[in-house]
Amino acid sequence: MQLLNEKPRNQLSGSAISHMPMSKAHVRSIFYGLMVAMFLSAINQTIVATALPTIGRDLGDFDNLSWVIISYLLSSTVVSPLYGKLSDIHGRRPMMLAALGLFIAGSAVCALAHDMTILIAGRTLQGIGGGGIVPLTQTTIADMVMPRERGRYQAYIGTSWITAGIAGPALGGILAEHLHWSFIFWLNVPFGLLAALITYRAMRRLPRHERRHRLDLFGAALMIAAATVFLIALTSGGVRVPWMSTTIVVLVTLSLALTALLVWWLRRVPEPFLPLNVLKNPVMRAGTAATSCTLGAVLGLTIYMPLYFQAVHGLSATDAGIALIPIVVMTTPGSMLSGRSMMHLRHYKLSAIGGAIVAIATVSALVVWPAMPLYGVVIALTLIGFGVGTVYPVSTVSIQNAVPTHQVGTATGAMNFFRALASTLAVAIMGAILLGHLGAVPGRGGGVEVLAAAAGTAGIDMTAVFRWVFVAADIFLMLALIALLRLEERELHGPATAAKPQPAE
Repeated sequence: MQLLNEKPRNQLSGSAISHMPMSKAHVRSIFYGLMVAMFLSAINQTIVATALPTIGRDLGDFDNLSWVIISYLLSSTVVSPLYGKLSDIHGRRPMMLAALGLFIAGSAVCALAHDMTILIAGRTLQGIGGGGIVPLTQTTIADMVMPRERGRYQAYIGTSWITAGIAGPALGGILAEHLHWSFIFWLNVPFGLLAALITYRAMRRLPRHERRHRLDLFGAALMIAAATVFLIALTSGGVRVPWMSTTIVVLVTLSLALTALLVWWLRRVPEPFLPLNVLKNPVMRAGTAATSCTLGAVLGLTIYMPLYFQAVHGLSATDAGIALIPIVVMTTPGSMLSGRSMMHLRHYKLSAIGGAIVAIATVSALVVWPAMPLYGVVIALTLIGFGVGTVYPVSTVSIQNAVPTHQVGTATGAMNFFRALASTLAVAIMGAILLGHLGAVPGRGGGVEVLAAAAGTAGIDMTAVFRWVFVAADIFLMLALIALLRLEERELHGPATAAKPQPAE
């Protein structure tokens, strides 16, 4: 299938990316729409979890409750590189509108669901839309401003995640308890329509870097199939079937076979779904590895620290959630510091390297002293959140700065795709560590309080168990630091806002 567009307005690549200068007011108007869209994506990942017990009780199905989370994870992960490629072909605005439309439609299906099957189908549709919001937002920022300024805007997006991280769990519990769990999904509809309206109006002046493209449907299908099978294995191991069961072995083997077929296909097709020059780009590889390992470590800690707080420090579920806030909130100040430093430092990755070292040292302290006082753990989470936050803007901007303009969407989508896979792998590894001691994996569908109580009854030393969880997180952070040290610092051009705005077309 061949999709043709107009000839490109510019064909500069790498650090020589050029932009149509935009006024600050117009940049802000687009950015506000992106913030609303990102808030939708972020809160969707936090608001549902607290309502899961109520949903399972109301629909009379607890066995398949974890698929309310997993279905969104699967669908959103596998479509992210597809959105990147399609946005390089058709532009950011139509693809963002499509993503928001699918997300709103999926939310409506979820709200109207009368059984678990329909709810899971709605969550899958939600994921197909939601999987495009993050990479399209990051790519749109790359279209609006020059590389040296992008880190600042990427960091501002983090405020959406802070708001969602704090408000989501509480709001989900309140709506499920005092109204109805369907309001959790109905809430997405007005926010989604607002984001779509702002997007439709404000993104018309975005620069478009159009050129002839061929959409590699077979390559996209292979990648989606390989990733789906792999994610099913990761999310099922230790939860539904043992890790070393025939089912897991078959799934992993099938995923590897599909991956090998994908690599073969990418080498022979004229314009592959994931271009080899993007995958072979050393900045792309190092930046993706850094952000993937960092996010994997943080996501694993975020999922399993509530069990740590309850089992080791005897906190209630509510207090454990409050104690977890620092690691969520402090990533944004770290990102803002790193993003602003990129505007002034020639060696702009120094902030990320320093942040990674702080995070590694702090997690190492938890490895040595897993039973440290509660205030010490809260301080540790604060430092970890701040440290890892510095890595995200440096990795994202470096990748976008190192690829041709017409492949920025493809590279950003691929980065988010591999980051999601690495995050799921990290969660699975940490879960497997807990599985070996507790006989179950917490964090997927609830049951944390029960597991904490069971561990206490059985006399299991949870500090010793979590020492190895912290070791796993530390290893992921060390891999991220190695990737940062190998990351090539290419010149960042900017600032774009210094130029005079062009009149609207």
